[in-house]
Amino acid sequence: MTNFNGVIIEESLENKDVLQKVKIIKTKVEEVTEEHKTPWIKQWTLHTVEILENQADEIAEDLSKSLDSEHSWYADFKNDKFHYIIFRNKVFKVDRSKPEQYADVTKYGLTLGIPDYQLDFSPHIKEWER
Repeated sequence: MTNFNGVIIEESLENKDVLQKVKIIKTKVEEVTEEHKTPWIKQWTLHTVEILENQADEIAEDLSKSLDSEHSWYADFKNDKFHYIIFRNKVFKVDRSKPEQYADVTKYGLTLGIPDYQLDFSPHIKEWER
């Protein structure tokens, strides 16, 4: 069994109950800058999490219902085989052996107004340096 790892931004959640269902490995707080594009909050609390493989579908669904309904956010977690990218009311499960599947996810994120440099889950995009 291969567990999943990812990051959940606490401020992206309307309902924070889902944080009780994951193992938080570490937490980092970032002060919001103009690049974050979230002027309504002062900080991002980034929780690096571990999710059991047999709970991944359930946690992804919970996250999709828990994300802020007023602003566009996403959360993601992955293991060697699959990468879950979760938006409000929409879950993508990408087969990591088929990188072309990331194109639809990126396109969806852009339609929500998320800056392309923040859609850094695709292997074709360098991680956003803040």
